[in-house]
Amino acid sequence: MGGTLRFLSDVLLLLGGDSQRRHNRKRRQFNTVDLKVRMDCDGCELKVRNILTTMKGVQSVEINRKQQKVTVKGFVEPQRVLRRAQSTGKRAELWPYVPYTNPYMAPPPYDKRAPAGHVRKVDAVMPVTAGQEERLATLFSDDNPNACSLM
Repeated sequence: MGGTLRFLSDVLLLLGGDSQRRHNRKRRQFNTVDLKVRMDCDGCELKVRNILTTMKGVQSVEINRKQQKVTVKGFVEPQRVLRRAQSTGKRAELWPYVPYTNPYMAPPPYDKRAPAGHVRKVDAVMPVTAGQEERLATLFSDDNPNACSLM
């Protein structure tokens, strides 16, 4: 009888320990990581596909060799995918382009290597400070005698 109770208590400890370990593990989010990887031939494409497919958490790898774009979907971190792609010896970077859809704003700097309908992603070109913001707000004000008068 003592052996049965000891066995059941050991089983309960093991189950409790597993559930506690599961809660302590950080859950990864589902990510879609886009990379720009320089690929010239079928061998390059196959090498990149094989190394990214074997990563833990990867569910799918899509490659568009014409755009030099690799899309990895799964429970992965973008920086780990980038390092893994660079380990093939190919030049790789996170996808630097965003779709350009706003016809009312001037496009960012021209990049001839950008795919059709895309422009290079750039950070804010000119950060506006508090003093500049006030000056820009009063530039067309009626109270400002030096303001531009278009009427």
